[in-house]
Amino acid sequence: MKSVFKKNKILVVIVVGILLVLSLNFFQKTVKGFFYATSAPVQKSLEQTGSNATDFFSGVFRSKELKKENEELELNIQILLAENASLKEIQEENQVLRGALEIGLQKDFRLALAEITSQDIGQGSILINQGSKDGLNKGMPVITQQKVLLGRITEIYEDFSRVALISSKESSFDAEVLDRGASGVVKGKSSQLLTLDLVVQDKEIKEGDVVVSASLGGIYPKGLLVGLVQEVKRSDTDPFYQIAVVPFFDLQRTNSVLIILDF
Repeated sequence: MKSVFKKNKILVVIVVGILLVLSLNFFQKTVKGFFYATSAPVQKSLEQTGSNATDFFSGVFRSKELKKENEELELNIQILLAENASLKEIQEENQVLRGALEIGLQKDFRLALAEITSQDIGQGSILINQGSKDGLNKGMPVITQQKVLLGRITEIYEDFSRVALISSKESSFDAEVLDRGASGVVKGKSSQLLTLDLVVQDKEIKEGDVVVSASLGGIYPKGLLVGLVQEVKRSDTDPFYQIAVVPFFDLQRTNSVLIILDF
């Protein structure tokens, strides 16, 4: 009897153990499922936040890289523009010198090249970027590559000079009317007009005649282009013509000039 009871007790223990193991597995799965269900949204949110943070910092670093690349590109563009401007300046200088050579100016005169840095039309003057350190002196004539007379140096500094234009009211010099055998004195009147005085009326002067410089006063060499006769007036009480002359030079189209160092 005791033996049977003992066997039944052992059987009960085994059955209870099996049920306990099965229940633990069941609840473990349930707990795991519950944990996964509740933690999944949080985990997904954390993953999304981490991804957004990664994208944000990647964007910041990329933005810095793009800014640096843009700065480098701007610098390269500025360098190219400067090189292009320098090449254009050299090209313009070569054109001026070539033009002077074509009409024989370099055979007649010793020349220096300069650039116009500013204009003061009201005062009838310009500034050029050459001065005493470049061998310039007061009184030197200034012309264009087409042999057109602009004026002469009146103020000299180390790095620049002031040129009084022939249109300046203080300007006067000897001139002659080409192919007419008539001579007189050209005086500045305004930025767009000169007068030719002291031309006797026994000479035939017409509109469109060319006025050139004469060497009588020693201010300018002979034969530089001055302007065209615009108007000729006679007077019964004055033995001389009243002649208006339009200067040849055009500062709007002139960047480079030539200085006659000696003549």
